[in-house]
Amino acid sequence: MTAVEFIEPISHDAGVEQATALFTKTFGAQPEGVWAAPGRVNLIGEHTDYNAGLCLPIALPHRTFIALSPREDTRVRLVSDVAPDKVAEAELHDLQARGVDGWAAYPTGVAWALREAGFDKVKGFDAAFVSCVPLGSGLSSSAAMTCSTALALDDVYGLGYGASDAGRVTLINAAIKSENEMAGASTGGLDQNASMRCTAGHALLLDCRPELTPLENVSQQEFDLDKYGLELLVVDTQAPHQLNDGQYAQRRATCEQAAKILGVANLRVAADGIAKADDPFQALKETLDALPDETMKKRVRHVVTEIERVRSFVHAFAKGDIEAAGRLFNASHDSLAADYEVTVPELDVAVAVARKNGAYGARMTGGGFGGSIIALVDKGRSQEVAQAIADEFERQGFHAPRALAAVAAKSASREA
Repeated sequence: MTAVEFIEPISHDAGVEQATALFTKTFGAQPEGVWAAPGRVNLIGEHTDYNAGLCLPIALPHRTFIALSPREDTRVRLVSDVAPDKVAEAELHDLQARGVDGWAAYPTGVAWALREAGFDKVKGFDAAFVSCVPLGSGLSSSAAMTCSTALALDDVYGLGYGASDAGRVTLINAAIKSENEMAGASTGGLDQNASMRCTAGHALLLDCRPELTPLENVSQQEFDLDKYGLELLVVDTQAPHQLNDGQYAQRRATCEQAAKILGVANLRVAADGIAKADDPFQALKETLDALPDETMKKRVRHVVTEIERVRSFVHAFAKGDIEAAGRLFNASHDSLAADYEVTVPELDVAVAVARKNGAYGARMTGGGFGGSIIALVDKGRSQEVAQAIADEFERQGFHAPRALAAVAAKSASREA
């Protein structure tokens, strides 16, 4: 059997050095600076963000570094360590939504979104990206790219939003707009908030109700794995992960339609009403009975129960009830598989093997349709569990998975 590959994070110094070197080689000058933003893994609360629900992400130590210099014109030139000999170019002047093809749409879209928001001083830029966030893994490589770009542009154009948590929401909104409108990849905001607002040693409890202010919609929840002798194993199944093929948008539209039928602003309103009912099970049944078809019922059942699972996980982990936390992981995955129907065989197999090999709980993380799983395991067992998953993948003829041990990282930052 082939040994499983563990992806290590790039250190601060190495990331700065590599991004600077790629920039200098490509553009023939030193960058004005280097910035970075992390990928994220969502502990629990999947497909709840665009339903005004609750999510609980942590930032990864794996980050995307961007070396950047501003330009006097509106030209954008970009290079990445994925294809270091190819420079992508775009023009911000008169740029329209969906006007940039390929990966360049993400960073270009951030500058476009800031200009659309009235920040006329934002012009073109040259940038070089170096990243250890696995691409297509469901760990928010796109958010790491857009958020690092937003921080860099905020600095070099003197916008003044990157220094405070509340200010970063302006940059987060630009990153979200870039993904939704320029790249055409629907996102509800979980990824960008996690990349910009997570802090070391904590999970970010994100409340996505639109009426909350930026200072009201997050709270830092202690997530100390060492305290309980645990590790969070992340396994990238390497099953293709695509969110811009319509499946994500289709489920989002179904949820929005269900809210209209139920006469509520969003499914969070329905979820809160059910949670406060004298008999929540009966309240959930009555809610589902009001919906016209089985698919919509399943989608709503997942969202409503998942929001409650986030609350329960926060309480269980705070009390050190790891068995309960693990059961909630398992229930979340089972709901995503049966009711939201966003898993694929690789995700289901990886979760089943992790559970069989002693994980307290395991679940897919991210949007689904490929990507990664997470498993809560005893400290020192990540390698063993990951290898068992790799061995089963080899038996079933899947692509070899990759793994990383996740700990909460610092928030996005200026690096040099």
